[in-house]
Amino acid sequence: MTFFFQMLVTGIVVGSIYGLVALGFVLIYRASDALNLANGEFVLIGAYVCVTLVTAYKLPFIAALLITLVFSAFLGLAVERIVLRPLLNAPVISVIMATIGLSSLLAGAAHMIWGHQRKAFPQVFPSQPIEIGGIIVTPVYLWSFVIVIALLIIFSLFFKFSKIGIAMRAVADDQQAALSMGISVKAVYAITWAIASVVASVGGILLGNINGVSSTMAIIGLTVLPVVILGGLDSILGAIIGGFIIGILQSLAGGYLDPLVGGGLKEVAPFIVIILILMIKPHGLFGKGGIERV
Repeated sequence: MTFFFQMLVTGIVVGSIYGLVALGFVLIYRASDALNLANGEFVLIGAYVCVTLVTAYKLPFIAALLITLVFSAFLGLAVERIVLRPLLNAPVISVIMATIGLSSLLAGAAHMIWGHQRKAFPQVFPSQPIEIGGIIVTPVYLWSFVIVIALLIIFSLFFKFSKIGIAMRAVADDQQAALSMGISVKAVYAITWAIASVVASVGGILLGNINGVSSTMAIIGLTVLPVVILGGLDSILGAIIGGFIIGILQSLAGGYLDPLVGGGLKEVAPFIVIILILMIKPHGLFGKGGIERV
């Protein structure tokens, strides 16, 4: 049972980070009905920028984090203005293809600037493990979980009560109605991409503190895709709960099933579960099925 709870704790922590990164997917989809397939590269670049500021320029972690978040926000704004703004009225498939090209471009830029070597953050969180009921919890896991939960609460309150958050929800529900009420759809798109870039960077920084930063980190873009499909592409709550489900499934599959089959099942298990769930709920656990009148 101790091993089970150890795997469960690991899954919850990693799943919370998945949920945070998945939030960026959901925001972009709600605003434009398109998937941002470059989300993994936003995670990668945010992590690389922060670890470079800490290791190469010797900045304190908090200062490096704040600078990285500002950089990520401007990166999101630049991507929306240069790449996505010209495609505002284009078919959804054109936007998706643009994000695929953007993914390759950002990955190539990251490889040219930082290479392929794994970079490690210096000790940021305490190193002394914490024992809770016989379960050993590394402080970096505990702090990552607390930070993610705090951010998810902040973003939930932001979307529900702030003026910008309400405008984003209005555009997601009906662009024409939002325009008629004087809401700038272009401005909402820009803010959405900035927030999506910021939350991806935070996820990358937290994962970098756990496993180090390398080019393989961009694969989280594909790992998180099952999260948003499971929870529902248009559901913020679904992204959060889906992140926990996928994180726990991966951890348990890696701990119990991988040793039996020689490895690899950890990455496949979430997709198997998603197929089973989508057979029952095609729009995900919390997604809303669209109804069109013809």
